[in-house]
Amino acid sequence: MNKYFKNLAKYLAKQKKPQDMEKFLRAILTPQELEAIPKRLEIVKMLKQGVSQREIADKLGLGIATVTRGSRELKKGNF
Repeated sequence: MNKYFKNLAKYLAKQKKPQDMEKFLRAILTPQELEAIPKRLEIVKMLKQGVSQREIADKLGLGIATVTRGSRELKKGNF
């Protein structure tokens, strides 16, 4: 990871209130990122619940490749 990513992670970890985190994310992310990133979290949650990749893709309106990527990261133990 580069130093900018590490700095971002440190800043995010310091946020105590959800509303402060939301305000910060809305300030730095594009509308597309604000939609895509929460869906990535939802992918992981649904995979952990045993929902099929195809069902997740259909429900969230995503490509199967995006869901598969989340599945691979979950299998690696990154969540």
